Amino acid sequence: MSNVLLIAAIVMLVLLFLKVPVYISVLGGAMVYFVMNPGVNPIVFAQQAIIGTEKISLLAIPFFVCAGIFMNYTGVTKRIMDFCEVVTGRLPGGLAQVNVLLSTVMGGLSGSNIADAAMEAKMLVPEMTKKGFSLEFSSVVTAASSMITPLIPPGIAMILYGCIADVSIGKLFVSGLGVGALLCVTMMILVGIISKKRGYGTITTEKLTLNRFGKALAPAILPLCLPILIIGGIRFGVITATEAGAVAIIYALLLGLVYREMKLDSIVTGLKESVATTASIMLIVSAASVFSWVLTKEQIPQQLTNWMMTVITNKYVFLIVVNIFLLIVGMFIEGNASMIILVPLLAPIAANYGIDEIQFAMIYIFNNAIGALSPPMGTLMFVTCSITKCKTAPFIKEAVPFYILLLINLMLLTWFEPFTTLLVDLFY
Repeated sequence: MSNVLLIAAIVMLVLLFLKVPVYISVLGGAMVYFVMNPGVNPIVFAQQAIIGTEKISLLAIPFFVCAGIFMNYTGVTKRIMDFCEVVTGRLPGGLAQVNVLLSTVMGGLSGSNIADAAMEAKMLVPEMTKKGFSLEFSSVVTAASSMITPLIPPGIAMILYGCIADVSIGKLFVSGLGVGALLCVTMMILVGIISKKRGYGTITTEKLTLNRFGKALAPAILPLCLPILIIGGIRFGVITATEAGAVAIIYALLLGLVYREMKLDSIVTGLKESVATTASIMLIVSAASVFSWVLTKEQIPQQLTNWMMTVITNKYVFLIVVNIFLLIVGMFIEGNASMIILVPLLAPIAANYGIDEIQFAMIYIFNNAIGALSPPMGTLMFVTCSITKCKTAPFIKEAVPFYILLLINLMLLTWFEPFTTLLVDLFY
């Protein structure tokens, strides 16, 4: 690594620690490299900033963001929440179980963990505290369950990873179903154990009969079909992942007409929110694209690969080292930014160790999800606490069992490949 690159990296990290916006921090580090390196044409800076956002597959991001936002204006969330209440009503910690299941189902509609955390913090946490749940537990369940959202198709993280590493987005979507289901089930078990120990009650004692289930499912069936349409369309070659995003927008608008809850002003507001959210993501993509070019020019990926292959001979040791590294990085750097910088470095090394590309992708995305919940810069923690007014210290203390659960799940994905590839093998 040259001295110029080292200085650029230090500048970027210092700006990130000072909580300067991520895209400005990354661009700042890259700019230092170009200014201090007279042998590099500064025009390349502008070229890479633009080229990084020109991939056609990245169009899936604004499409799915817009579809998710429109879903919130069509009454979909309320219908799905009613369905989740019926399904989990008799489980210990009824509303907390609803929280987890709702995040899982909404992951197939919104794709954004922050949007999911904000929505549930507003809708469910007040109801949970009224029912006797502690504010800290309610906030932790909301933030932790929102981690499931980027793992369920059409998660934005999977689209980004697929674009960066040239991995099939359709296969990532299918794998995400299994990984998201694993986290959902294990988290519901943990919530049930804690709730039973603390005496948090159920929503109802009424048995879940086929008739009750059918009545709850009927209003929610249309939005629940969206993930099936997306994955089925991609798998059978009817649509690409990008086109699936456009289909999702049309589907959301049709649901608005069917439910008669989508108004013209809601469409305008939804489009404004979509533009703002997409812009924040694409600015990070653009900035990280420049920094990735800098790393490639300095041949950091090749040097890192050679060093790794020399020092580490076992793929499982490599995965453990990567997990520890990504967990630390996730505490300080926003997931999308770290992905665009680190995936081009780590994915080729994983391939050299013979690690399945889908398995490594899901391990990486899962690490990013844990980072979003981890202090000191966990976005999910701060978004949830800012809405629920929960203090961060008691939040972190309450979250300890959930951190342990997440690490257990991460180890399962690391040591047992079928957790990430079984559904892909069956489906494809």
